[in-house]
Amino acid sequence: MTIIQFPKTLKWGAATASYQIEGAAHEGGRTPSIWDVFAHTPGNVKNGDHGDDACNSYHLYKEDVQHLANLGVNLYRFSISWSRVLPQGTGDLNPDGVAYYRNLIQELLDHGIEPMITLYHWDLPQVLQEEGGWENRKTVDAFKEYAIAMFKEFGGQVNKWITINEPWCASFLSNYLGIHAPGKTDLQAGVDVSHHLLLAHGKAVQSFRDLVPHGEIGYAPNVGWLEPYTSSEVDIAACNRSMMWQKEWFMDPVFKGTYPDELINLFAEHNAILKIEKGDLEVISQRIDFMGINYYTGNLGRFKKDEGLFQVEEVPLDNRRTDIGWPIYADGFYKVLTNIHETYGDVPIYITENGACYNHEVDNGAVHDQERIQYLEQHLTSLHRSIQAGVPIRGYIVWSLLDNFEWAEGYEKRFGIIHVNFRTFERTRKDSYYWYKQTVTNQGFER
Repeated sequence: MTIIQFPKTLKWGAATASYQIEGAAHEGGRTPSIWDVFAHTPGNVKNGDHGDDACNSYHLYKEDVQHLANLGVNLYRFSISWSRVLPQGTGDLNPDGVAYYRNLIQELLDHGIEPMITLYHWDLPQVLQEEGGWENRKTVDAFKEYAIAMFKEFGGQVNKWITINEPWCASFLSNYLGIHAPGKTDLQAGVDVSHHLLLAHGKAVQSFRDLVPHGEIGYAPNVGWLEPYTSSEVDIAACNRSMMWQKEWFMDPVFKGTYPDELINLFAEHNAILKIEKGDLEVISQRIDFMGINYYTGNLGRFKKDEGLFQVEEVPLDNRRTDIGWPIYADGFYKVLTNIHETYGDVPIYITENGACYNHEVDNGAVHDQERIQYLEQHLTSLHRSIQAGVPIRGYIVWSLLDNFEWAEGYEKRFGIIHVNFRTFERTRKDSYYWYKQTVTNQGFER
């Protein structure tokens, strides 16, 4: 039996996002977001699912906090619904929306759990989308106004903040590949949105320093890992090019004040031009206190001419998949974390999302999700390796506390360590919940 023991200073947490769990879409003064409109448009989400009710956490937040308290975690990462607190996207705050989050924050603090707020987890107010959304530079200023309002309201109680969750998903997946809201398929739109998201991040960080001087702020890009199929130069280059789309494109501007020329040129070859105004990169490269990393999957990759934008073909390492179809590649977790550390230096890292989709149902009052436990064991072992290799990991936050609305997959795909019955909203703790609780208590586990 091997013991994997983490440093006593490592923080543990669980994560959710507003549109995925809150429900109460038409209550308390909230107005529609782009996800309300996208999900209610036929053909966009499996089974016609939407987040009108989701997990009903808007009404059951006290129960959810009790689950967190029993889990023993230090951190709860959640996001604010922009349109719940600012129904017009800008202007006057909605007192009911602010009160909901103030009550949630207080409930967390009363149970000894530190809040970690994500300002943007993809649910842009629809009123702003109708003015061009993230393609419109004015949305950057609207986000800054929103961020300042939240810092003023909650900065006295909340020290840890994340500006943007997974900017690759909010830009390219949503505006070039068309899989997420608003569902566009325009590379130029993807490039424009990616830059505006990073600019919004930088402006929020600038504002944060004066308003929450003792706090910490960062952002949470998503990354995967493509291991070259062979040691050939073309395979290595293809994998690097593909990973650069998520990694360097969203990290170089923040940490180096530049975008990677290779991708600028590649996008330009496809008639998508990066538009940078004077001073933008200085704003984007504001010092941040930590970086969040969201990691789920990886694969092998090899060069293949005419295979997509990056001329890379993914080759399965083996047949292991989670129930959403993603390959399981825990070694990639170690490789990407050490690569980021080598490339960008000693920036502290929180793992802000890591978890697995397995669709087990309740059986005699229990949910036996051994596959999820195995996934977590494998990835936490890779995390331990990363810490041993000198990567400054500050915390690990599992995705997700609850089964929830899984975006374009609707309610079919379950990532939670707590099962949710989406008709009754009953919560049932899974075996993985109890395994994670034991891991948190012991700061480690046996394999």
